[in-house]
Amino acid sequence: MATMTAAQRREAARVGFDAYIAECPARQLLDRIGDKWVSLVVNALADGPQRYSDLRRRLAGVSEKMLTQTLRALERDGLLTRTVTPSVPARVDYALTPLGTGLLPLMQSIKAWAEEHMPEVLAARESYDAAAGNGK
Repeated sequence: MATMTAAQRREAARVGFDAYIAECPARQLLDRIGDKWVSLVVNALADGPQRYSDLRRRLAGVSEKMLTQTLRALERDGLLTRTVTPSVPARVDYALTPLGTGLLPLMQSIKAWAEEHMPEVLAARESYDAAAGNGK
């Protein structure tokens, strides 16, 4: 049996990823990046590193628990870094990694699309609800 290099093993694994299969790690990643808080955090970090408190203020409606979970998950997936600067109190900054920066244009496009097309979506919802008799 021939020995594979690390690059060959990564390529063989990559070819094997299929997000339509429930157990596929790519599906887990799609679940992660499809989360609204992930999208907003990635977009918020577009201008560079930010402190936890700055992110919390910018992301209206996010709880401390949800923001912490989101940041930890993104760090685990290699999309952002967490840098602690020893001081009193300690300063913690979050920044996109090169991998996270690669995801940024997609997230920015989705955010821009949502903001641009919201009037059409609201009209479609209204039409649907009226036709379905929901009146919502």
